[in-house]
Amino acid sequence: MFKGPEDIDFKEYLKVLKENSPYDFSDYSDNSISRRVQKVVRDFRISFDELIEKTKNDGAFVEQIVQSLAVNTTELFRDPPLWKYLMEKVYPAFHNKPHINIWHAGCSSGQEVYSNLILLDYLDLVDKTTIYATDLSKKVLDLAKKGVYKYNFNKGYIDNFDQVFSHREIDFKNYIDINEHDDKFIVKSFLPEKVKFIKHDLVQEQLPFYTKFDIIFCRNVLIYFNISLQSKIINCYYQNLYPGGFLILGAHETITGFYKTKFLKNGMVYNKTNAFHFK
Repeated sequence: MFKGPEDIDFKEYLKVLKENSPYDFSDYSDNSISRRVQKVVRDFRISFDELIEKTKNDGAFVEQIVQSLAVNTTELFRDPPLWKYLMEKVYPAFHNKPHINIWHAGCSSGQEVYSNLILLDYLDLVDKTTIYATDLSKKVLDLAKKGVYKYNFNKGYIDNFDQVFSHREIDFKNYIDINEHDDKFIVKSFLPEKVKFIKHDLVQEQLPFYTKFDIIFCRNVLIYFNISLQSKIINCYYQNLYPGGFLILGAHETITGFYKTKFLKNGMVYNKTNAFHFK
């Protein structure tokens, strides 16, 4: 019997995906993953049975599916008040540190990574910082490494930059080349060179590095996980942050349960232990 998008059993599909690939979406939020599986069936114009069959037999197709199931939305300086807070209240204390380790988990196409690099460069911290950026999708990581985006899609984010650096001596064009004719928004090459981009499945795989971090960014990722998986990921971050380190979440995310007592919260910024006192 033919199954259209509204009739599919997404849990059945996720089981097939898990059994035939390295990917496991079974602990993602039911509502979110159900909508995305339905969207895949519509976008690829295939039946549910065809989806199952291709998932079992076509590795390249599986990578396309994973790209569709994963949420890859980001922007330069998203939530400007967060970046102003980091600039004014968090990063100044890092001038006394000999080295800074930062991890962008679920970095998507990289605009947030470059936002952070611009801020670090402005504050003269970039040369002593090591940045890791990881994502499940090879396709978006390749885009992040290149640092070349659609100008018309991203030009509105220049306003975010202006809000963060208002009344400060800094020129957006020191970091981004704009080619309106070719619809290109190009990150200057010295920024991508400072990032270690690594394909990594946050849900399934061991961490691909052996270090602890001063700051971990994981913005608008946890909202797509169920409570159990959120707790698992928060535990990972807690264990891999230095005492006094910072976890940066999205505007609609929060820490609940046991780990709520292990962080001090100020907006989207979570400080491990009481080592740092917000102002």
